[in-house]
Amino acid sequence: MLSVGTSFSTRLLAFAGTGFLTAFVTCAFPVSSKAENAAKSPSNTWVVTLGATVEYGPSYEGSKHYTFGALPSFDIHRLGEVPEYSAPDDNFNFQLFDLGGVEIGPVVGLRDDRLDLNNLHLQSQRRVRWNFDAGGFAQYWLMENKLRLRTELRQSLWGGDGLVGDFALDWFQPVGDKWLLSAGPRLSMANSTYMRSNFGISPAQAARNGRVSAFDAGAGVKSVGFTVAATYTISPEWSVQVYGKYNRLVGDAADSPITAKFGSPNQNIIGFTLNRSFNVNF
Repeated sequence: MLSVGTSFSTRLLAFAGTGFLTAFVTCAFPVSSKAENAAKSPSNTWVVTLGATVEYGPSYEGSKHYTFGALPSFDIHRLGEVPEYSAPDDNFNFQLFDLGGVEIGPVVGLRDDRLDLNNLHLQSQRRVRWNFDAGGFAQYWLMENKLRLRTELRQSLWGGDGLVGDFALDWFQPVGDKWLLSAGPRLSMANSTYMRSNFGISPAQAARNGRVSAFDAGAGVKSVGFTVAATYTISPEWSVQVYGKYNRLVGDAADSPITAKFGSPNQNIIGFTLNRSFNVNF
């Protein structure tokens, strides 16, 4: 899953791109139901799960105005392998190493479309547009399939939007054969480039506006929060998930006039995801 705050049109564009990718995969490779391929060797059969999410949350990080948005999600694993549990705010990752139980590998995410300062009457053309970010993840199961510690470190791929580090602790609890519940705290940090891009106000912008002071947002912890989710397995091919995320902006992210004067440090998000799994033979 990806972060909140992306405008509806931008998220829809990303979702459409995932749709084209899905169509290509479906046409290029033989795709069939899990039941039809259960007897096939897992060495050449992969389970691909595509998800469509609708979220309701702040229109940008620090906003007090809420909008709807659409997001894609993606997962892949070999047929026969038991997929690990995941949280709704995990980004797409691929495990390369397992060092004494610590899983390590690359991670890719979709960074949100940020605020247009014209909306805040700062008379600036600056806008931080949607972006892909990439980096590495590491996670460790403190209790197998129960308690997981995870961290992601991601850098924007273009636009100079800075570096973000996210830390999560999640408890996963199956309920019967159909339900999976999860919950856990969150902490997010960012470098000075990210903080200035999203929460800083330059002296020139402050002078043009005349109603706010310049603000130099520095690196550090930008938010703490909590995420809960409930997933229901309808069939081997279909599942649905509902989740809620609360983040409280802290430090310079909360003290910035962008948040304190025009927005809110309390960021609430709710989402609903529909997942469909396919077997793909390579």
